[in-house]
Amino acid sequence: MAINVLGTPLELCSDEPLTGFFRDGCCNTCADDVGLHTICVEMTEEFLLFQRELGNDLITPQIDFGFPGLLPGDRWCVCLPRWIESFDAGVTAPLCLRATHQSVLEDVSLDILERYAIHDG
Repeated sequence: MAINVLGTPLELCSDEPLTGFFRDGCCNTCADDVGLHTICVEMTEEFLLFQRELGNDLITPQIDFGFPGLLPGDRWCVCLPRWIESFDAGVTAPLCLRATHQSVLEDVSLDILERYAIHDG
């Protein structure tokens, strides 16, 4: 069973749009997940635009890959290195800690993650 950054079972990030490396709605990972799709982010316009500037276009649909394109308010399992780039540039977005994989703690402290946490439910 996958564990989140809070030490409890990993919860669903989003099933609409369907996210995750395995497209199962969860920010789970494995050795094949070289992008580390492990951090559950709630999109904001600023975050989406900054990601596009970095070359990570999360806005434009890529139908051939089953990617619907994201809108503000959508939750998505973002690649950890891309989130860190945004954080370092001061462009952050809300995080769902219960849906963020525990492996994120290898690169980002829980204190930092909690600053941006969504407190829903």
